[in-house]
Amino acid sequence: MSLPARCDVLVIGAGPAGSSSAALLHRAGYSVAVVEKQKFPRFVIGESLLPRVMDLLGEAGLLEAASARGYTVKRGALFLRGAQRCDFSFADQFTRGWDHTWQVPRADFDKTLADAVEQRGVPFAYEHEVLAVDFSGPPAVTIADSAGRTRTVRSRFVIDASGYGRVLPRLLDLDQPSRSPPRQAVFAHLRGDQRKPGPDQNRIWIVTLSSGAWAWVIPFSDGNTSFGVVGPLECFKHYPKEPLGCLRAVIAGDPNFERLRNTEFVFEPRTLGGYSCSVKSVHGPGFALVGNATEFLDPVFSSGVTLALESANRASKTLIRQLNGEAVDWEQDYAAYLRRGVDVFRTYVSAWYDGSLPEIFYGTRTSEPIKRMICSVLAGYAWDLGNPFVAEHERKVAQLARLTA
Repeated sequence: MSLPARCDVLVIGAGPAGSSSAALLHRAGYSVAVVEKQKFPRFVIGESLLPRVMDLLGEAGLLEAASARGYTVKRGALFLRGAQRCDFSFADQFTRGWDHTWQVPRADFDKTLADAVEQRGVPFAYEHEVLAVDFSGPPAVTIADSAGRTRTVRSRFVIDASGYGRVLPRLLDLDQPSRSPPRQAVFAHLRGDQRKPGPDQNRIWIVTLSSGAWAWVIPFSDGNTSFGVVGPLECFKHYPKEPLGCLRAVIAGDPNFERLRNTEFVFEPRTLGGYSCSVKSVHGPGFALVGNATEFLDPVFSSGVTLALESANRASKTLIRQLNGEAVDWEQDYAAYLRRGVDVFRTYVSAWYDGSLPEIFYGTRTSEPIKRMICSVLAGYAWDLGNPFVAEHERKVAQLARLTA
């Protein structure tokens, strides 16, 4: 479908946040168009979802399309440190919600969502780059196609779901340094994972390494496995600098990776550094930022897609109210809400890297009721203020860390 010259809402980015935003706005009766710089399918990490995602996909009418793809079911996560184990099952959580989700190759998952929205009549323009924006009046966005031809699309509002492209933060000087210290990820897909039959066969593993880094193992339904190592920059001095050598050294250096010793790499390992980011504001006159265009913390608890879809859901609902003529307060109705969940995840990410959360996980003094409350956060229900480990996340995690020390 061709890109219209005018629409109610222009969405920048066709990933999960962009597709979800477009789906919700289209269902509300507004004209929407999506512009995406890349050609889909395209590779991206963030392959382990959280149960909260299922609620959000359902609200956007995208759950059925994703379910039809037969992705590996994720019922929890297994944390490993040497011989120590900490198993979280989403069936045993404090918050009432989904007891499972999926592990997804993102190239397929993202295209599945985008295709489902496009089939409803929403135009998607791939390989189109946003060059300039003008919010002095009704939003005007200048776009170039793959041949370099430019045009301007006018709309009533712009939603930036461009992820790492960070279109509006870049064009409007909204970027600001993240509060998180610099970290690095090295990752690839593997073929030949010797999965042992049983309850752990398709489970996502988070392995704490002696170097201070951690690694993920995410089995997919197509037989491939995602593998990556993440940590502060100083952790990588223990491994070869070259990405392939780094991952091979990680696999060889920990007995938990015996299953991966004879694997082949589906593609050359890649490195991503300085991925944490933040912005001065997630909204402004005529626009809102959603997904990774707002803030990205860390992949350790697989919160990326959850935060993307949660922000898209909240921003779209706020915008629908505004387009319907209601008075809305974007700071309270959207920004403050989003910040609450981000701050919860930030507490757990910080506690993971300072070592207190691993001690809670692998220790023996954490009661089952408390473990269920923590499990709900790991399931993505980071806005459930009925959960003390959400409502008082900083105090509760610090308190528990002292008790288990």
